[in-house]
Amino acid sequence: MSGPPVTELSTRAREVFRVVVESYLGSGAPVGSRTISKLAGLNLSPASIRNVMQDLEELGLLEAPHTSAGRMPTQTGLRLFVDGMMQTAEPSPEERAAIEARAARGGPIEEALAATSAVLSGLSACAGIVLVPPNEPVLRQFSFVPLSREQAVAVMVGNDGSVENRVVDLPPDIPASALVEAGNFISERLAGMTLSEARARMEAEIGRERAALDKAAAALVERGLAVWSRDGASRPVLIVRGQANLIDPGDAADLERVRQLLDEIEGKEEIARLLESARSGQGMKIFIGAENKLFSLSGSSVIAAPYRGVDGRVVGVVGVIGPTRLNYARIVPMVDFTAQALTRMMT
Repeated sequence: MSGPPVTELSTRAREVFRVVVESYLGSGAPVGSRTISKLAGLNLSPASIRNVMQDLEELGLLEAPHTSAGRMPTQTGLRLFVDGMMQTAEPSPEERAAIEARAARGGPIEEALAATSAVLSGLSACAGIVLVPPNEPVLRQFSFVPLSREQAVAVMVGNDGSVENRVVDLPPDIPASALVEAGNFISERLAGMTLSEARARMEAEIGRERAALDKAAAALVERGLAVWSRDGASRPVLIVRGQANLIDPGDAADLERVRQLLDEIEGKEEIARLLESARSGQGMKIFIGAENKLFSLSGSSVIAAPYRGVDGRVVGVVGVIGPTRLNYARIVPMVDFTAQALTRMMT
């Protein structure tokens, strides 16, 4: 059910609705008319407020749990509030500094993304999530540096100037000249290809005995390319940090919802698919409760924003997962700022 536009609510109804939602998001408890009359300064009696709340309930914006005479926003009401009434609060200087410091620290991309997600989780008191950009470097140069008779360091330089090192095991009794030959072959014949393209080309050429390499060098080329292929396949698609923030030991009634949410988070592929829809957008995405079937049982919300790479294209998504009772006004701009910080890190 979709609610009415904000403009169709009277001034009195909008103000009562705003106070109910903000009070609920702050306390997590249904809000009664007497409480609202004390909080809002509306100059309305509890009876008048009850009448307005009844009207809002009939519009599908509020509901009354059977355990309480108070009201709380429905999912439709939360969506109306987030889209049309919420006044966001920019991250504090301390929060901005914490996010920027972690994003600017550098290091391997997955580690930087995981650490930044952990900072966001701590600041928002939610689980932080980040969709990792695909990592298919294009080869520019490749070489092997011997470490011992059994091992060498494979050094790959990408077209973007990135340099990565991996230790590879050497075939038995391989001569030093084969290391040079293998590195030259990759640099000359496979430059301009992604790793998967280079490995496929190499396997095809060796299979047809067309590769201009002796057997030792050919085996080394295969090992050098394979170590990156295995590494790429094991890289996480989705990084989740701060799941413990979702558990409130004092709220026994909420434990089943949290258990369901943690089960859903374990299915990272499903969440990754959800975040892909944010990757295709131009800005913030907010999924509230059953708007997405993945979280229909736990009644959870996702706030996500895309971040961009060096060419301006969206390469990943960062965000948080938490209960529908989130401080959206604070967390939405915090997620947006984190996405901007990751964009600066990527470029």
